[in-house]
Amino acid sequence: MERYKILEELGDGTCGSVYKAVNLETYEVVAVKKMKRKFYYWEECVNLREVKALRKLNHPHIIKLKEIVREHNELFFIFECMDHNLYHIMKERERPFSEGEIRSFMSQMLQGLAHMHKNGYFHRDLKPENLLVTNNILKIADFGLAREVASMPPYTEYVSTRWYRAPEVLLQSSLYTPAVDMWAVGAILAELYALTPLFPGESEIDQLYKICCVLGKPDWTTFPEAKSISRIMSISHTEFPQTRIADLLPNAAPEAIDLINRLCSWDPLKRPTADEALNHPFFSMATQASYPIHDLELRLDNMAALPNLELNLWDFNREPEECFLGLTLAVKPSAPKLEMLRNVSQDMSENFLFCPGVNNDREPSVFWSLLSPDENGLHAPVESSPLSLSFSNTQLDLHSRVASQ
Repeated sequence: MERYKILEELGDGTCGSVYKAVNLETYEVVAVKKMKRKFYYWEECVNLREVKALRKLNHPHIIKLKEIVREHNELFFIFECMDHNLYHIMKERERPFSEGEIRSFMSQMLQGLAHMHKNGYFHRDLKPENLLVTNNILKIADFGLAREVASMPPYTEYVSTRWYRAPEVLLQSSLYTPAVDMWAVGAILAELYALTPLFPGESEIDQLYKICCVLGKPDWTTFPEAKSISRIMSISHTEFPQTRIADLLPNAAPEAIDLINRLCSWDPLKRPTADEALNHPFFSMATQASYPIHDLELRLDNMAALPNLELNLWDFNREPEECFLGLTLAVKPSAPKLEMLRNVSQDMSENFLFCPGVNNDREPSVFWSLLSPDENGLHAPVESSPLSLSFSNTQLDLHSRVASQ
């Protein structure tokens, strides 16, 4: 370990402590996990489940194990270093994630998980703390509880952090599958919207109570291998106030609510696999505005005398659920006082001109003209370019965005 200089401690867990360090030869910043128990033989090290799993799993969204060092009967894992974990990102977050951000995090996690399950392992301890993030790139970490899918039961009854623990584990079933990971995925998806845990139980029986309050009572025959009969009896004779996931996550799209409901199914056989989850409509939704939104977005589908408009109106901080906006829009290349408002397509090959306003003799209306300029003057309106207009709810300034097809 003389090649590494410890810079700071990043965290302390049951099995080991994690430090930020620098390689004195290459100046690469790494993460060093120092195991707490002693290892007297090299065979003990290479036979650890965490080592076996990480040596087999090579994927962009799974943390990379770079080196294993045994020195003076102490064992060190050298990992690539990541800047944050998802728990700390959520804790420090002052506003909700956009749906696009949530979709990106979830897609990356599911891709890593799909690779893991296909290669014969399940994680058993998925939680925000074990999802590491650098520059919005997410990687699954901490494989200390990972287990081979093909390994013979009975499995350990106490796995994963309580808030993300699947019901079959809470009921002490010795037979469970990679579906326990998918339950955790659903809980994490909900937490990305709410920024608080979906099932924050204070004990294992309270954890079951919290789940029942949202999902209702299950069919207890779903868990034939459950050993905790006392927990089943206690929950069976309890009345629960019902709260739907949709009510808990008012800023989530219907597709997200459906995916959470599927992932957090009482029946492990009804939960989608990682690959199936990636094919859910939540991940094929067109790019939409963020939630919660304080903007109006208007999209011009085609340029014509009477253009077709798609108008999406979100939260304008008003009590009524329905809002109405009247808007007159027309293509008028000959409008006076045509001026360049700004280059709204800096990342694209085209520039566009907008006419900020035209007075109508009969009633106040506003017209915008979309044209493609060249060095000699103006061309005809661009027929195939969708126009997106955004209005702030705090001022009447017009912000325009153009995407060139």
